[in-house]
Amino acid sequence: MKYYLDEDLSPTIAEILRKHNVDAISAHEAGMLQASDFEQLQHASSEGRCLLTRNRNDFIRLTVQFFNEHRQHAGVIIIPHTLPGDKFSLIAKAIIKHHSKHSKEKAAAYTVDFLEA
Repeated sequence: MKYYLDEDLSPTIAEILRKHNVDAISAHEAGMLQASDFEQLQHASSEGRCLLTRNRNDFIRLTVQFFNEHRQHAGVIIIPHTLPGDKFSLIAKAIIKHHSKHSKEKAAAYTVDFLEA
C-alpha cells in the first residue's frame, strides 16, 4: 500500500516511514500546501495512494461525494487525536503497524479506516 499524508501531518512522518521501507509522500513534499481537501484526495487517488489525515469529518464526507460522483478513491486512513500531532515517531509507528497488517493489500476503493492508537 502507498500513502499520501495530508498537509495536517508533518512531512517528518513521511521521512520516518520511508526509512522503514513504507512508500509515503507528504502534501508538503508534493507541493500541495493550501490545496483544498477535495484536491488533496484527488491528488492522492491519482497516484493510487491511500490518504492519511487527522481531518475525519471532511474526508468521510468527501469519500461519500467521490463515491456518488464515481470518482476513483484509493482509501483514507484517519489518524485519531489520541495520537498527539507532534509525536511524529509515535504516529509513524502506528502507521507502520497498520501497514504491516495490510502491506500486501491495495486499499479498497472508498475505504475509510481508523488507525489504532
